[in-house]
Amino acid sequence: MNKFLFSLLGVCLLLSTSHARTGMPNVILIMADDLGYECIGANGCDDYKTPVLDQLAASGVRFTNCFSNPICTPSRVKIMTGMFNVRNYVRFGLLDRKQKTFAHTFKAAGYTTCIAGKWQLGNEKEAPQHFGFDQSCLWQHTRTRTRDGQPHDSRFSNPRVEINGELKDYDNGEYGPDVCADFICDFIEKNKAEPFLAYYPMLLTHCPFTPTPDSKDWDPESKGATTYKGDPQYFGDMVHHMDKVVGRIIAKLDEHKLRENTIVIFTGDNGTDRPVVTSLNGKKIRFGKGQMNDNGTRVPLIVSYPGKIQTGAVSDELVDFTDMFPTMCEVGGLAIPTDRPIDGVSFWSTLQGKPGRKKPWTYVWWEGKVLARTQTHMVLVVSGYRFLALAGEGNPGAGYMSHQDHRSCGQGTSALLHTVALPIGGQNTLVNCARSLLIEQRDPVGESIERNELVGRQIATIGQAHFHLEGVATIDSGGARHPDK
Repeated sequence: MNKFLFSLLGVCLLLSTSHARTGMPNVILIMADDLGYECIGANGCDDYKTPVLDQLAASGVRFTNCFSNPICTPSRVKIMTGMFNVRNYVRFGLLDRKQKTFAHTFKAAGYTTCIAGKWQLGNEKEAPQHFGFDQSCLWQHTRTRTRDGQPHDSRFSNPRVEINGELKDYDNGEYGPDVCADFICDFIEKNKAEPFLAYYPMLLTHCPFTPTPDSKDWDPESKGATTYKGDPQYFGDMVHHMDKVVGRIIAKLDEHKLRENTIVIFTGDNGTDRPVVTSLNGKKIRFGKGQMNDNGTRVPLIVSYPGKIQTGAVSDELVDFTDMFPTMCEVGGLAIPTDRPIDGVSFWSTLQGKPGRKKPWTYVWWEGKVLARTQTHMVLVVSGYRFLALAGEGNPGAGYMSHQDHRSCGQGTSALLHTVALPIGGQNTLVNCARSLLIEQRDPVGESIERNELVGRQIATIGQAHFHLEGVATIDSGGARHPDK
């Protein structure tokens, strides 16, 4: 009788656990560092092999129109909070401690959370935990980019990291990306019976460009590069190892039969760094990091969730980093926060092959520049200004952008004198603005941006890129770019 009750109890527990895990899928978000759209084989890359990511794309959905910010900190703040940077970006290397992240939301719903990789968002010892992560293994958390008192970069060979805020030095030939991958895999192992969220902002493929453990001239005794850039000839090796690390995480999920209950999202934080040039479908793509154009902001996006989303699908849907937060919430069955503005639009329906998602425009704000785009065109504001709101049809009480006077300025640039109606104090106040704009048309394969002087219908199309910053009176576009410290 006791054996029967014990067996019955075991079956009930198994069913209960299975039901709970079906309702609460695991979420893994992987973000490569300085990896543009052109670097992935599935996207048409001719120069580097990425078999793991290619297989993920074949088993899931690959996006052709995902856009980040042109440099890392703004992208990281944006993806973690679901907000346009104009709302909450403070400065390079910092996430405002008043902000809430997707980790807070998932932790509150019963998920165990972790982060591994590059931090660079505040040097307080408990910063990762403050932002919702139970466990952390991070480079550039409390320490700087180089070894203490030495010129060597500390992220790759024999790295210096912090594990849950405690200093950890490796000196036996370890490789930083592998250390972080080990941490993620150990986290999966320890939490396989409970729902988890793992965020992996990778160290690869950021410079310095150096040998990996798979390179012929890998030196396990190296203390790290002594120059900021390293040698670009190793970029291909770094792309290969980045792909290999993703494969290790997928293998760990397979080992514990978690793949069908885990959504894996892969992207990159901005365009590829100087001086890398990559062949995409036979065309040369120049580096774009730090540039407010296609090469600086177009990044890979691959999502795999076996049995739950489309297989081998390619989507032209417009996606930006604010969309990750609400998508992850919808996947997990969690309510999207309503106590603060979340600017993103979930693409969960797109992953399932269902129509109805409405995202006709996306928006980037960085260093006083504004870029608004559709799938085919974008407007870049290149002069300094104060920005309140740019609005259009579908946003009641807000303003509009209309073409009034178009004058040629040479070199493919156009000066556009236009009127913007801004919602101030609940009323529309017309403000005449003279701004220098670049109206650019994207090459369909992302080789480059062809500059065109576009008026009329195309301006009106871009003018529909609108948002309304509720409760925000004035936003300065000041600030300067800081080096990767």
